[in-house]
This record gives sequence, C-alpha cells and structure tokens, in this order.
Amino acid sequence: MTTATVSTGARLHVGFQNLSLARRRLYGGIGVGLEQPRVTVVAEPARTVTAPDSLIAEYARRAVDALNVSGVDLSLEERLPRHVGLGSGTQLALAVLAATARAHGLEPRVRERAPEMGRGGRSGIGVATFEDGGFVVDAGHPTSRFTTEPPAEGDWTVPPVVARHDLPEDWRFLIVVPDADPGRSGENEDASMRAVVERADPAVADELAGVVTRKLLPAAAEGRLEAFGEAVAEIGRKNGSWYADAQGGVFRPPAGKLVATLENCPVLTGVGQSSWGPVVYGLTDAAHADEARAAAEDALADGGFGGEVVLSAAATGGATVAVETER
Repeated sequence: MTTATVSTGARLHVGFQNLSLARRRLYGGIGVGLEQPRVTVVAEPARTVTAPDSLIAEYARRAVDALNVSGVDLSLEERLPRHVGLGSGTQLALAVLAATARAHGLEPRVRERAPEMGRGGRSGIGVATFEDGGFVVDAGHPTSRFTTEPPAEGDWTVPPVVARHDLPEDWRFLIVVPDADPGRSGENEDASMRAVVERADPAVADELAGVVTRKLLPAAAEGRLEAFGEAVAEIGRKNGSWYADAQGGVFRPPAGKLVATLENCPVLTGVGQSSWGPVVYGLTDAAHADEARAAAEDALADGGFGGEVVLSAAATGGATVAVETER
C-alpha cells in the first residue's frame, strides 16, 4: 500500500494588473506563496472515493477522472480557513490532485490538470505558488478570448508566470484573519467579477503597469522591503477602486478598519486586503515580528473582532510530497 502526503502553504492575492476588456490582457495576478498556514492531504489508492467531507470528495472525483484511476481514500491533517482570501480552494484542490496521483505512482502534472480541477480560470497565482512558492506575477489571459461571462469550465489554460522571485528569508508577512463573513466564491464571485469587469476603468490598468514594472519588480529583485511594501499597498488600493461598488469600499468591511489601523504601525508596510478578504496582511521583518503581532491583536480588539494572527515567511519552494510504501 502506498501513502502519499502533500502539504502546501496558503497564498496572498495582492491584486490584478488589469480588469478592463479595453486592454489586451485580462487579470494578470500578483501574489505571494506563504509557509503558513498550511493544508495537508494524505491519500491511499482505493477502488472508490472516500473523503472526510463533500468538498474534498468533489475534488477527489475530479482528480480520479483526470488521472484515470480507480479511486482514492483521502484524509486531511491540516486545513486552510475557507473563503477568507488565502487561496484555500485552489491549494486544497491541487493538494488532492497531487496526493491522489502520487498514491497511484503517477506524476500529477498540476499546471496541465488544474483546469480539470476547476482552478486557474482567472488568477494563476495559486497554481504557481503550489508549484514553486515565492512572489509571483502571471501573464493573465488574452482579452480577445473573454467576455464579462467566465469561460466554460475547463476551457482555459493556467496563465504563465512572467516573473517570480524568492523573497528574503527574514521578511515576515503578517496575516490577520478576523471573525467576519467569508469572502465571495463560486457563482457569487463570478457575478461580482462580471460586474467589476463591465465597469473597470482601463486607466487604472495603465497606472498599475507603471507600479509593477518600475516599483514592485525592482524591489522584489533587490530585496528592498520598504519599497516592495509601498508598491504592494499601492497596487491593493488601485485594485480596490475597481471593486469599490461591489464590496462597499476600497477594502471590504471589516478589512478597511483593520487596514486603517495597521497602516499606523511603524514596523509594518504593504498593508492591504487579500482577494475578497476579510484577510488583511502587512509586511515586516523577523526582528519586528512580535511588535507587528501585538499591533494586529490590538487592532482586532479595538475593532471588536475576534480572529487569528499568523506570521509567515514567504514560501521558497512549492508543495512538499512524501510517499511511503508498505512492503
């Protein structure tokens, strides 16, 4: 019997480079793979699909079909919080795919098969960080293939990576997960994105292009924390201008209140909202991590929120895989 264990970290989604159909490429994700928190899936080959819940079972059925294998018995050792902005759906789906493949002695070919798992239709950040970790910018999709309706399921390829950098080992991402309504997903997210794309100002994309090429990418390549954080914050706010009508502000409540508080913390830079939130993030270094954590805990308390605070380094590699075979 072969047992395969696959573990991968969450990801932060800083924003998109363009949401207007008036420009040549749509989306173009910007994000960072994290070491923590993590999702860990354990798989054994089986004749049917066995899974701990309906979501994992759905991903397992997709994986079994994509791999053309008989079945899989899955268990979950660690789980990411769902629909909060940490990429839980993509990381879980790809971990299920990879664990199922390895349990059957197959290569998962994650990037190729991600569309069959229903992932990678807009942003390629989750797939790219599952593969290699790091800070990632993807190319987006040709606008000519898109309307405001999402493409048919599986009718896409994952956007290619146009830039990837390992970030310095002593950088720490502050992750604040307030007890709040989950972010948008599924059909609700599709409807919201459709409304945003219909109204997106292409001038914002032109401004973002300058921030990405002249500020963000040089700062990532040179490992300049303050400059990187300033660029990340600017990208987040410009993205928020596209989403303001859909989410009730540049940042979705209660993320906006947390962002405003944490922006005043002297050891934090690059404060923003990941994806649809409610996760809020910021950037500091290892020497100031305890101070950043205290500021986040105070911000939650001052806002009257419960929640969790995590500090994580950027992932320097992709998902980890361990395979054991009983003889």
